[in-house]
Amino acid sequence: MAWLNYHHLYYFWTVAREGTIARACTRLHLTQPTISGQLRTLERALAAKLFERVGRHLVLTDTGRIAYRYADEIFAVGRELQDTLLGRPSGRPLRLLVGIASTMPKEIAYRLLEPALRLPEPVQLICDQGVPEALLGQLAVNAIDVVLTDAPVSPTAKIKAFNHLLGECDVLIMGAPPLAARYRRGFPQSLEGAPFLLPPENAVLRRSLEQWFDAVGVRPQVRGEFADPGLLKTFGKSHLGVFAVRAAVERETRQQYGARLIGRVPSIRERFYAISVERKLKHPAVVAITAAARKKLFA
Repeated sequence: MAWLNYHHLYYFWTVAREGTIARACTRLHLTQPTISGQLRTLERALAAKLFERVGRHLVLTDTGRIAYRYADEIFAVGRELQDTLLGRPSGRPLRLLVGIASTMPKEIAYRLLEPALRLPEPVQLICDQGVPEALLGQLAVNAIDVVLTDAPVSPTAKIKAFNHLLGECDVLIMGAPPLAARYRRGFPQSLEGAPFLLPPENAVLRRSLEQWFDAVGVRPQVRGEFADPGLLKTFGKSHLGVFAVRAAVERETRQQYGARLIGRVPSIRERFYAISVERKLKHPAVVAITAAARKKLFA
């Protein structure tokens, strides 16, 4: 059996937390050559690069992020062991590691996750955002507990995972008040030539919107494409163009971005999923998330 050197793992964990080897040296009271050598030894043992250099900082690779999560858990358990043996209450919360697809609106992600924080047992929430393919890779190696996304796992995906439908909602077209007033009358034909902000071409919502444009016979003027829904709405707030919003977060979009309703697109149904490696969900926080989504958010 190959044994993991926990001294090396601790040095790696400290460098990841501090951001540079120099700051880690100060915290560990060790020299830079010593820590650099220990990191190289750990990378050889794991047969993977853990860091890549960006300017003066070290940034975790995908493998490094997985290793860091495990190291964080390992040393948290170690601290709990010490507290228990010394008679101190550990108060260690239940950990929930969540991957959030970059195409998910932050308002929906928050409302999905909030019920987990209201459980009787304290929950430590750890979120990572990224493209679904990368998040599914982390899910496959148990680096995260669940992925929240607006698209199901394809049957041809290389990992075994299960889609748990959280709910669905309509899509709205909204815009800053002057644009909303201009394009509300005669909707949806009023959108012919209208400035429009769209999700990227690979997004589910983008494909649905383009099909709807064809169905109603309009050709808006694309003024921008944004992978981040929050950034898209920020540009929309500055009158750059109108945009599509999931109906589940209409209130938040009105309050935060000052947007107003132009029209509804009931023919587009946006679906949201919790993806796990379990056919039946077991993590208490994930169970709470799915139950609240189905009974309240998307009821």
